Amino acid sequence: MDLLATLNSIKTLSAKVDRVILFHSGAGKDSICLLNMMAPHFKEIVCVFMYMVKDLEHINRYINWAEKKYSNCRFIQTPHYAYYNNKKHGVNGTDQIKYSEWNLSKINDKIKEETGIEWSVFGFKKNDSLNRRLMLNSYPDSMTSEVGQKLYPLADWSNKEVLQYIRKNRLLEPLKYGNTGNTKSQGTDVNDISFLLWIRKNYPDDLKKVIKEFPDSERKLFEHDHSQKHKTYAEQD
Repeated sequence: MDLLATLNSIKTLSAKVDRVILFHSGAGKDSICLLNMMAPHFKEIVCVFMYMVKDLEHINRYINWAEKKYSNCRFIQTPHYAYYNNKKHGVNGTDQIKYSEWNLSKINDKIKEETGIEWSVFGFKKNDSLNRRLMLNSYPDSMTSEVGQKLYPLADWSNKEVLQYIRKNRLLEPLKYGNTGNTKSQGTDVNDISFLLWIRKNYPDDLKKVIKEFPDSERKLFEHDHSQKHKTYAEQD
């Protein structure tokens, strides 16, 4: 990690434009870190939160915190591309809807058109996955895609370094579902049992919203509880 190089990439972009799009996960560490770095350098930061289930209370807490802390930031909420694709294929107990295929690039283009903003910023890092490493290594400085007008300031950061920055700057701690010890970003993945168990315990009203949108979530919880009971009985025997 080179904090100076990261800040220089942000300052270089701010010399070109005073409004930017930041794809923000709401409660994720990379987004919390990036918004704090960017806030002093732009007139307006439009944060795009892609939701799987709209208006979850535990996510809105983070969004409200960010909008209060940074006066030049505002959030746009739009369905995640996985939301469209789940509905298109009738996944997770949903009724099939004739949506076209969506991906991050299409959503980015849509938001750029709606806002009139040219540049988008993402929290992608090389250590997120092999595909991201290959993609970021294809750019001259690993951070900037001039053709796509995209910036990746955290390209060379590790998860540990992002968390260190957050704690050093006394920012809101990112959300972690479950106690896996995993430092990777966790989204609101309705297929992740850790996510479903966490909201059932901490935000039952959010769980109701998830089940209403993706009915199979209730079945997954039932099957998990059932398997845990059988595991307990087996251990007792």
